[in-house]
Amino acid sequence: MIGTNRRALPALVIAVTLGVGILIGTVVSHGVRAAKGSSGGTNAKPLSMPSPVDLSNSFSQIADKVEETVVNINTETTVRISRRNPHTRDDSNLDDFFDHFFQGGQGGQPGGEGDYRQQSLGSGVILDKDGYILTNDHVISQSSEDRDREDKPVDRITVSLHGDDTKYKARVIGIDKWTDLAVIKIEVGKPLNAAELGDSDSMRVGDWVLAIGSPFGLDSTVTAGIVSAKGRDIEGGTQGQFKRFLQTDAAINPGNSGGPLVNLAAQVIGINTAIATRRGSYDGVGFAIPSNTARKVYNSIITSGSVKRGAIGVQFQAQPNPALLRSFGTDHGIVVDSVQAGSPADHAGLKPGDVIQSVNGRAVHSGDELVAIVSDIDIGKKLHVEYLREGRHASAEVEVADRNAIIGENRKSDGGESNPEVGPESGGILGLAVKNLTQDQAQELTTQLHLDARQGVLVADVQEAGFASDLGVERGDMILSINRHTVATVDDYNKLLAGLKSGADVVLLVARRTGPHSFTTLFLADRLP
Repeated sequence: MIGTNRRALPALVIAVTLGVGILIGTVVSHGVRAAKGSSGGTNAKPLSMPSPVDLSNSFSQIADKVEETVVNINTETTVRISRRNPHTRDDSNLDDFFDHFFQGGQGGQPGGEGDYRQQSLGSGVILDKDGYILTNDHVISQSSEDRDREDKPVDRITVSLHGDDTKYKARVIGIDKWTDLAVIKIEVGKPLNAAELGDSDSMRVGDWVLAIGSPFGLDSTVTAGIVSAKGRDIEGGTQGQFKRFLQTDAAINPGNSGGPLVNLAAQVIGINTAIATRRGSYDGVGFAIPSNTARKVYNSIITSGSVKRGAIGVQFQAQPNPALLRSFGTDHGIVVDSVQAGSPADHAGLKPGDVIQSVNGRAVHSGDELVAIVSDIDIGKKLHVEYLREGRHASAEVEVADRNAIIGENRKSDGGESNPEVGPESGGILGLAVKNLTQDQAQELTTQLHLDARQGVLVADVQEAGFASDLGVERGDMILSINRHTVATVDDYNKLLAGLKSGADVVLLVARRTGPHSFTTLFLADRLP
């Protein structure tokens, strides 16, 4: 009996296992059928492949609408060269942005002397039916080798319209060197089709755009890409203050300069101006002046013939520096590096070290914001400026002056760079070698900067890749203070250096020579590694 039960037991186990498996399978099958029959599944839409035809049609429709407003611009000018002082262009990367952006050709024999005809070409876009065309200043001007000198106009400007073999002579209505924009006009005798300027601020990184122009003289060329960045500063400093470019990967080549960058609503949202390249042609990155900037320039030129911007005569760092702001006990504002003598800011009592925090009630967080506010104010009007001085709040009424006049006065005092005698006597954690000022140097510095007492040590050498080098300190600078403690001798300098520790903020006040008898001051700050 026991043996029989033992033989029946495995069969019973197998039967139970099969029964449990069948039961589980039934439950799972029922769940699957229930899921298939749920309302969520019936409402789901099948995924499909997007059709490239729709986008292609959009591009062609935009091209059809805009290309008749895009013109080809040819210029000619006479250039004088000699064997002793040949007029040549540097082929370095620094010139790639502009010198290689429009195609040029020249007559005459290489290395010869005398007059020869220089030709260049670019593009432009019609913005008014009466023949007003917006383009780049560098397309219609002879570039000066000296940045401080005005570029000369070319001898002749001719414009070709889309589908029209006639060469129309153009005259210059006005230029704006700060944005590299210009307005020219042609007389055609009939209304022309004009493009529409869009809102460049509404463009987002990743939006589709088309570039239309005459690369290498091939008019009515259309390329497509996206906005790859906004607010790009490719020049830096004063030269780039009014150029915050739209960056695009739409193919742009020599000859596209001055042509439009267009959105999918067939609106011009930029004027193609520069390329980043190592070869002089398209490398995948191009830059356009935003249409909102172009609109202001165009409107000012057609109404007054020029563009006037306000300024108050202060110098500062364009980008916020948290370490510098912390040293002045604030989290926002613009630290004044220097105040131009005789400027509105000087008359209003502003001084180096003041932290401008708001203008006309608008908080200021960057140099770009300050420039934008001041430059848009009518010349002669007053600004209410609130600032910090030695931790205390103060305010002043500052009259806005013509930026061109202020820059011109500032350039009058500019001169060659100093060539200080070397022979360092000290160094340290900052990566600097400094020496005491001579009596004449100290007297000159005190007089020019209106210092109350002798101040400053001369930077005789800057360690490559050192802390001070990264800050921007240059040989020949004079260190006036460290962390707002006055430096008058090398001993003062060494004592202050001894108190600096890793991780601490360091603020240097530096005097930098700008001419034979002139200096500017600037604050340089960062955290020690």
